[in-house]
Amino acid sequence: MTAEDVIAHDVVTGPKWDRNYAGPDYIFGTEPNEFLAAQANRFAPRGRILVPGDGEGRNGVWLSGQGFDVVSVEASAVGVEKARALAASRGVQPNIQHANLDAWIWPVNAFDGVASIFVHFVPSARRALHRRMLNALKPGGILVLEAFTPKHVEKRAAGGRGGPPPEMLYTEAMLRDDFTGATFELLEEADVVLDEGSRHIGRGSVVRLVLRRAQ
Repeated sequence: MTAEDVIAHDVVTGPKWDRNYAGPDYIFGTEPNEFLAAQANRFAPRGRILVPGDGEGRNGVWLSGQGFDVVSVEASAVGVEKARALAASRGVQPNIQHANLDAWIWPVNAFDGVASIFVHFVPSARRALHRRMLNALKPGGILVLEAFTPKHVEKRAAGGRGGPPPEMLYTEAMLRDDFTGATFELLEEADVVLDEGSRHIGRGSVVRLVLRRAQ
């Protein structure tokens, strides 16, 4: 596995992701994440949804097409350009912002939902940024999250693709601690088969979370 196979949204600046997204293909595909698509009905109809670390835009564009008012944030200028092109091809207009998540001014009490899909932070920043995600929700708002677990290292060794360095993988216990005070509607680790472009493919181990911010 080469360094280019290690894909993870973190708090580094855009150039790394500019290189990853430089080709014509959408490396995670153009269709929404399967877990997000299955859980999106939990969001308030036509609600305002934040998609941090949205890469080339597949999830934010899809949510916009479902009638949600989407704010998508991405550190890579190339990713933002491709997300805007995808949105234009689908006839939707999400608010796609170019910003690093650790420097972005996170609104508070502003969103009906947050979709955090394979957004992995370095350990020193993880809890603080997860608290910003939680606080960005309006009271009663919903967070949907999917990320890789440490068990994914074994899946990757057996031929699966995708996932961050080991220190940036998440467990159920980590997320329960990061989002303390919220109501957990779903929190589980699972083995899945990934089919998301060329970079998330094959067997994987993930943690899935749906929570509601306290009223």
